Amino acid sequence: MDTIPQLFQAQVERTPDQIAVVFDNQQLTYRELNDKANQLASYLRSLGVEPETLVGICVERSVDTVVGLLGILKAGGAYVPLDPSYPRERLEFMLHDTQVSVLLTQQKLVPEIPEYQGYLVCLDTDWQKIAVESNTNPVGRVGGENLAYITYTSGSTGKPKGAMMPHRAVCQSWGWLQETFPYQKSDRVLHKASLSFDVSSRWELFWPLMAGACVVLAKPDGEKDSAYIVRLIAQEQITVAYFVSSMLSIFLEDPGLKNCRNLRRIFVGGEAFPFALKQRFWESLPNCQAIEIYGSTETIVVSSWHCQPEPEPRNFSITRPIAKLPIYILDQQMQPVPIGETGELYVGGDYLVRGYLNRPELTAEKFITNPFDNSKVNNQKSKLYKTGDLARYLADGNIELLGRGDHQVKIRGFRIELGEIEAVLTQHPVVRQAAVIAREDIPGDKRLVAYLVSTIAEESRTAIVPELRRLIQAKLPEYMIPSAFVVLDELPLTHNGK
Repeated sequence: MDTIPQLFQAQVERTPDQIAVVFDNQQLTYRELNDKANQLASYLRSLGVEPETLVGICVERSVDTVVGLLGILKAGGAYVPLDPSYPRERLEFMLHDTQVSVLLTQQKLVPEIPEYQGYLVCLDTDWQKIAVESNTNPVGRVGGENLAYITYTSGSTGKPKGAMMPHRAVCQSWGWLQETFPYQKSDRVLHKASLSFDVSSRWELFWPLMAGACVVLAKPDGEKDSAYIVRLIAQEQITVAYFVSSMLSIFLEDPGLKNCRNLRRIFVGGEAFPFALKQRFWESLPNCQAIEIYGSTETIVVSSWHCQPEPEPRNFSITRPIAKLPIYILDQQMQPVPIGETGELYVGGDYLVRGYLNRPELTAEKFITNPFDNSKVNNQKSKLYKTGDLARYLADGNIELLGRGDHQVKIRGFRIELGEIEAVLTQHPVVRQAAVIAREDIPGDKRLVAYLVSTIAEESRTAIVPELRRLIQAKLPEYMIPSAFVVLDELPLTHNGK
């Protein structure tokens, strides 16, 4: 089975009366969830949704989220998550870039949605129209090579880029994950990430639903309230959760953590997992596994590490590559480096996205022909994704991750091209130059700081900071807004004048 609807329907047949989704006082069994998704799929097909049709979904976290995503996929379409908290200008860009023909939302969010010419479907107030549709499984039209979803990540040119993920890549990655870190039917999995973060649907929602587990949805914006998350984990007897390191650090400080007795496994990804934080993890949750995951929007998952207490601190993360996944560490001449030498990490295989929507030049730059493999898939030579991560192979076959080799950082698990923030800042008429860096003055607390050269007099410089903050808030998501702005006479240069 190499499509998401196939895997989900197979699980529905195995556990139709098992609880699939819990949100607040609502819950749906696998059969009930499947029926609702089928009705929505039938309705979407009546609006012209078919394989390769892009369908936007802009909803607050709720049962509507799950029904909406599954309905789009069952109709044969590919979903495009649109975070309702995003600035209007960013949503406008994403709608224009994808040209979605249908947009799923909720009535209260309609005033926040930019002008849109396609079909607008409110999953709450329009449900009576949808509920008259058939609840039988639609005849499958989609195949493994068809598009499942598009996730936007930060772009160095000042505009985000949409990574196009096919069904087969997602399904094959879940096969490895379920074999390596199996979910049980008794598991209760926390769903708390924003839909714009690919962990949300891929890790926290669909993978557990393919395995018969129960997904518990946090309230909208609940992921920002650590005390609430701790209470929810305790009350709902959550067994598995996913955290980025910065949020895990806050989570471990909560006094209510002692009540989270059912937690058996926490996946940690999106950021480095510092040694000191690992030590705190084992002190606070001695009976819980910590699994560090390495991957990206373009690759899903590349490697993992079952963390164990270590006597000596490490500066960098160690990770174990997935068996048989083509992974290369290459020098600038595209030659493999010796064991122990540093190079750039390249990833091939079946888990890659197709490329970036409407960005053929960037796709060609980041997804290169694999020079070490002459085989073809669908009459195309195999590809390698240029990750931008520096790494080295160790003698035991594991990989040590050494950070980025470019102008990209991760904050709270979100990948950020610093150039995109700099491009927005330099749109202001009084900003001559801008440089944004990620500072980590407190271990585990990474923050963005913007350094600026202004054309106005020194005594007036601080007055432009509120303007710059408003400019960025109007154009970029909250996680890309610098914590501090520093106005300088000039930006410091290297000996090369850079």
